[in-house]
Amino acid sequence: MKRTHHCGQLNLEHRGQEIVLNGWVNKWRDHGGLIFIDLRDRYGVTQIVFNPQVDSKAYETAKALRAEDVIAVKGIVKERPSEAVNPKMSTGAIELYVHELEILNKAKTTPFEINDLVEVSEELRLKYRYLDLRRQKLQQNLITRSHVCKLVSDFFHSHDFVEIETPFLMKSTPEGARDFLVPSRNFPGRFYALPQSPQTYKQLLMIAGFDKYFQIVKCFRDEDLRKDRQPEFTQIDVEMSFVDEEDVIDISSRLIKQLFKNIVGFDVALPIKRLSFQEAFETYGNDKPDLRFEMPIVTLNEVFHDSDFNVFRSVIENEGRVASVVVQPADGFSRKKIDKLTDRAKSLGAKGLAYLIYSGGEFKGSVAKFLSENELKTLSSKLALRENSLILIVADKYDVAYSVLGQLRLEIAQELNLIKADRYEFVWIVDFPLLEFSKEENRYVARHHPFTSPKADQISLLEEHPEKVLARAYDLVVNGNEIAGGSIRNHRRDLQSKMFEILKISKKEAEAKFGFLLNALEYGAPPHGGIAFGLDRLVMILTGAESIRDVIAFPKTSSALSLMDGAPSEVSEEQLAELKLKIG
Repeated sequence: MKRTHHCGQLNLEHRGQEIVLNGWVNKWRDHGGLIFIDLRDRYGVTQIVFNPQVDSKAYETAKALRAEDVIAVKGIVKERPSEAVNPKMSTGAIELYVHELEILNKAKTTPFEINDLVEVSEELRLKYRYLDLRRQKLQQNLITRSHVCKLVSDFFHSHDFVEIETPFLMKSTPEGARDFLVPSRNFPGRFYALPQSPQTYKQLLMIAGFDKYFQIVKCFRDEDLRKDRQPEFTQIDVEMSFVDEEDVIDISSRLIKQLFKNIVGFDVALPIKRLSFQEAFETYGNDKPDLRFEMPIVTLNEVFHDSDFNVFRSVIENEGRVASVVVQPADGFSRKKIDKLTDRAKSLGAKGLAYLIYSGGEFKGSVAKFLSENELKTLSSKLALRENSLILIVADKYDVAYSVLGQLRLEIAQELNLIKADRYEFVWIVDFPLLEFSKEENRYVARHHPFTSPKADQISLLEEHPEKVLARAYDLVVNGNEIAGGSIRNHRRDLQSKMFEILKISKKEAEAKFGFLLNALEYGAPPHGGIAFGLDRLVMILTGAESIRDVIAFPKTSSALSLMDGAPSEVSEEQLAELKLKIG
């Protein structure tokens, strides 16, 4: 019996019609002479009724049905009695009285109930992912993901972009995360790499004259994983020619506005707010600030520059920072809780955590007795203190002071429920440092990637003061999550070669790794730039999922295992021999 309708379709307009439904048994109930089954497919649920007065054979067969059996039923749509109407179901006003039943496949007892409300360990869910994906919430997440991809494709096609696929088997050019390598059978001892990004290919497409490119593409990185990372992930990849930062930011902002309006009904106000990297770090402690709540970091160096309190003064004299966050009101912050915050600050790298409590016009706390009356008065004014305020202070090196307070800010906000889950706050972070110094490698490394262009008026600083050079880069952040990042690229060979030199990539190494790109830049490369959106993270935010694993059909665990099919797995000696490989 081939279905005529799906299980989320029927309503009162179908009364009296003979209908065929196919689906899974969701719930089974025997009410003394009548058997009620909720039949489920991806569209919804319909209540079907087996009545021996209607068809005794179907009724007797239905007695053997259990959860997740796959069946086909034919019956007549009837209106439910008023007291049996279920307003929570789209089909809740009707039921199907069955007069023919076919069991398409019996199901074993599932290792967990197919129900959104049932708590199941992630390990078990991933082992039986095909069952996990029957749950309504996960199905809806993937349907939303499909809708997002359709909107993205339509948006870029409507703006004259060309969708082009780039290779998955490419040259290994490691600069950052580790590559996944693929051995070549035809060329023993040589390897392809799976792309971490189509970066070089999309730049070559600009040189080829395709001035607007996009694709929704799978990428691969062999890196340590977290809840928002996977060894294989998907990005919305974009590149444009004859543009500057404003052009890329504009088209990206308009895409985001359309996505959030269509998917969650949220109207993103344009233009989206911008913060420089320095502003973001000194106000929120990181370069992906969550702006859904206040509690900014405030620098106090001016207040304590000439302080008699040596701890603060010495930090300032050594070019460190004295900075604070204020919790107000600070009800419930006992000495025990403040001590826990101190321990947390130390675990994050701070030497300690000073605190003051402002109440009744007076200051109390660990450092109150060391501060002058004028300093406390200035502090009260600068921080706009109200009754019962808790001031948390870190005095330390620049990076430590802001990053520690930034993390404490987030953790306190989560504990006090200050973060509104249904609110979206966007911000572009701009003016990033082009480079950062790696102590492990004893060299400068690119903050984004080595193809990012420096600010035009700062190129002369690359030789003597590379640490002062800012990048023509931009990240889009929503609710503390970076969802996109991009930059204007180096479109001249001399500047790209200079970047490799600053990064201590020798001419020989640069030629070996990137010679094809360097050569291409000599054949009339246009000014170009682009951006990449993390599709998995974007859909996670749009669906309210807790992890990107909940918006990927078949994700890996946090250790990059596929529990369902056992990947990665061993291979036969014959396969290894064919590839001219031996295992250690």
